[in-house]
Amino acid sequence: MDKMTLQDVKLNDKNVLMRVDFNVSLENGEITDDNRIVQVLPSIKYILENDGLLILMSHLGRPDGERDESLSLQPVAERLSQKIDANVIFADDCIGQPAEDAIAQAEPGDVVLLENVRFHPGEKQNDELFAQKLAAHGDLFVNDAFGSSHRAHASVAGVANYLQPAVAGFLMEKEIEHLSKAIDNARSPFVAVLGGAKVSDKIGAIDHLLDRVDTIIIGGGMTYTFYKAKGLPVGRSLVEDDKVALAGQLLEKAQQKGVKIILPIDSVVAQEITEDAEFKVVQEDGIEEEWMGLDIGPQSELMFGNAIKNAQTIVWNGPMGVFEMDNFADGTNAVAAAMAEATKHGATTIVGGGDSAAAIQKAGLEDQVSHVSTGGGASLMFLEGKELPGVAALTEK
Repeated sequence: MDKMTLQDVKLNDKNVLMRVDFNVSLENGEITDDNRIVQVLPSIKYILENDGLLILMSHLGRPDGERDESLSLQPVAERLSQKIDANVIFADDCIGQPAEDAIAQAEPGDVVLLENVRFHPGEKQNDELFAQKLAAHGDLFVNDAFGSSHRAHASVAGVANYLQPAVAGFLMEKEIEHLSKAIDNARSPFVAVLGGAKVSDKIGAIDHLLDRVDTIIIGGGMTYTFYKAKGLPVGRSLVEDDKVALAGQLLEKAQQKGVKIILPIDSVVAQEITEDAEFKVVQEDGIEEEWMGLDIGPQSELMFGNAIKNAQTIVWNGPMGVFEMDNFADGTNAVAAAMAEATKHGATTIVGGGDSAAAIQKAGLEDQVSHVSTGGGASLMFLEGKELPGVAALTEK
C-alpha cells in the first residue's frame, strides 16, 4: 500500500468521516445477510477505541437520486448497534440539519450513521457541492468501501478533494493487498477462472490477464460467444453477436502469447430457464436449435477442476452457470470445491466478489479459500489493471 492507512493518523477527538459499503440484502425491511457490516467492524472498533467520533456514510440499492423509504439505512443502524458496544445515532439525511444535529449530539466513542447518500442525485454525479457538504462533517476521511471504490461518486472519491488526509480502512487495505499479491506477485501456474453472462463484462480482464496468467478458464454464458467464434452450434444460448469477432481475436492472441484458454467441452442444456425445466448434457458440438447452455457439463467440471488443483495462484470471477437454480449449479459448485482443494495444498485462491462470492458462500466454502473479495465490480476493475477512483483519491504515504 503506497496510500495512507488508518494506522498513519491520530484519531482521538477527531470527527472521522468513513465511507463503508452497507449495501446489504433486504427483504421486507429485514436484513437477510449482514456480511458487509461484519467485514468493516475491525475499522469501526479501532476508530472507537482510539476515541474518534465516527460518522459513517453508505449507499443502499438504487434509489436514483430520490428518497425511497424502502432503501433507508435505518435497519442497518439497528443491526450495527447489536454488533458493537457503542451508541449508534441515525441521521435522517446525509447532509443538512438532520446530519448536523446528529453529529452535534454525538461524542467521541459514538457512531453516527448518515442516511443513504444515493437519496441525492449529487452522489452519482460526483457533484462538487454535494461532496463539499459531506466533507464538512469530518476532520479526516477514511474509505473502507472497497466494493464501491470502482465508482467515481461523491462519497467515494469526490469527498477526498475537500477532506485530507484521506486514508484506507482495514478492509480496503486487506482487499488491495490480497488482490495485488495474487495478480502482481503470482506464483505459477497462475489460472484465472472467468464466468458470468457476458464477454463484454470481461474483455478488459481477459486482455490484461493474457500478459500475466498461464491459463484462462472460461465458463458461464460467455462460453457461447466463444463457441460461435469457433463455429460451434449454440442453439438459443446467450450470445453477444457483436463480440463474436473479438472472442475469436482473444483466442488468437492467447495462442500467440502461449496462454492456454480452456472452454467447456460439454454443457447442461435446457429449453427454458426454470427450476423444473427438463435438462440434458450435450457435447460442445451438440447444442440443438431450441436448446440453450445453462451450465458446464460433468466432463468440463473435471477438466476445470484439474487445472485449478494443479495451479499455485487462482483468481475466480463469475459463475459457471445459472447457479441460483439447483439444476444448473453443479459447475459453479465444482469450481468452488476445486478452489478449496487447491487452497489446502498451498495455493493462493482469490474469489472476486459479486456472484462468485455468493456462490462460494452458498457452497459453504468461503472459509476454505485465501480471500473472498467484498467487491464484484471493484475486483473486476482490479483484474483489468485499472486504478479504482476510490483508491486513487486516497492520500499518498
